[in-house]
Amino acid sequence: MFDFLDGFAARMLKVSSPVGKELDSLADMVSFGLLPSVVVYNMLVAANAPPYVPYLAFSIAIFSALRLAIFNLDERQTDSFRGLPTPANALMITAIPLLTGNVALFLQSYWVLGIITFLSSYLLVSGIELFALKFKNFSWGDNKIRFTFLLLAVLLLAVLQLSAIPVIILLYIALSLGVRAISK
Repeated sequence: MFDFLDGFAARMLKVSSPVGKELDSLADMVSFGLLPSVVVYNMLVAANAPPYVPYLAFSIAIFSALRLAIFNLDERQTDSFRGLPTPANALMITAIPLLTGNVALFLQSYWVLGIITFLSSYLLVSGIELFALKFKNFSWGDNKIRFTFLLLAVLLLAVLQLSAIPVIILLYIALSLGVRAISK
């Protein structure tokens, strides 16, 4: 939330600096790269993964750093993102331990966690174009996809509670891909 608010405040106040941009990326790397890696590492250890496997979790941190570096240099990523934003990835990963029931048992097995780690790392640096939740105005015409996503996310949260978080991230990816497919 604070990551969103600091960017929103900077845009509203029309202030920015190269140092601020780099410090923001450094904070993002720790919050959205290192933290999910540690969460997956701990889940892999708890799942009795072979001794070397838990260290693969740190590929999330490596690919998050690469994604943030690409974002800082890619001037095309103003109204949309190329690759999954690190905050979305971190939300998806850190919500896994909050899941319960058979879904949790399935997702927390070490081989599924390995697949999730691989896919997460790939999505971070993929060229997949995803819409940004940046509002320049609040008109329906300019923000249909954003408002639709937010409404569906609220509904999912109301129904599924914390279990909705990974579903919301998957919805974000699916809506982005759908909008891109329709617009082409």
